[in-house]
Amino acid sequence: MRRPLPLLLSSALAALLLSLSGCALVRPAPAPWPGVLQTLLPTDVLLLGERHDAPEHQALQREAATWLAERGELAALVLEMAEQGHGTQGLPRDASESAVQAALAWNDGAWPWRPYGPVAMAAVRAGVPVLGGNLPRRELRTALTDSTLEALLPPADVEQQRQAVRDGHCGLLPEPRVPGMARVQIARDQALAQTAAAARRPGQVVLLVAGAAHVKRSRGVPVHLPSDVRQKVVITHAGPAEQAIKNEADWLQQTPELPPDDACAPLRQRWPAPPAR
Repeated sequence: MRRPLPLLLSSALAALLLSLSGCALVRPAPAPWPGVLQTLLPTDVLLLGERHDAPEHQALQREAATWLAERGELAALVLEMAEQGHGTQGLPRDASESAVQAALAWNDGAWPWRPYGPVAMAAVRAGVPVLGGNLPRRELRTALTDSTLEALLPPADVEQQRQAVRDGHCGLLPEPRVPGMARVQIARDQALAQTAAAARRPGQVVLLVAGAAHVKRSRGVPVHLPSDVRQKVVITHAGPAEQAIKNEADWLQQTPELPPDDACAPLRQRWPAPPAR
């Protein structure tokens, strides 16, 4: 006995839906780096946050710059490691590394060239300008006392910025110095944002490389970018990341954990522990 046609159609539809739902459970693996960045395009600014002592992170930066340049999509490379106002515009593609360092007024004592030279040279070889984005040293003193910088963030985020300063100095920074150092961080984020926004080109991407704290969506460079600037945040993280970090980025690129290191040891030698309250 033949079943009624509506029942046949319902059965076929159910089978089709079951088949489709089964396919949805089998998701393709994400593309390997840097192809995964394709999922974040198009964007005007791609912010790539790093841990400064993780060589794997600097390698990912070079690969990202090369990948974008080969596609003709790299508008500029903005680096936290060089000061605003310095750049490689006008240098030929075959410029020497020393010429690039001179153009960027690179301070090898503060930022060793070896980790960051490869990403800078990848951009230069592609004919793409490398731009310093950090707050110039001559403006640091002004930022320290400029309370108007705090108005750029909500009060809760200002306090988070202050706590990040405390944590970054291992709890050893005298408390009266904390607000000024937090203002400097805000000013640095503002300078990086200004540099990146000014480097935009239609149909291309400005790649901004900085420490992970500077690219956080809640209180870093993204806060200071103009509202019409499309932005995507990638944080490279050594080892598993807490959910709070994941919430700050569009993509989290995990790399192997680094060997244990007491980063506070040098500060303990320079500064005595603050008195107990």
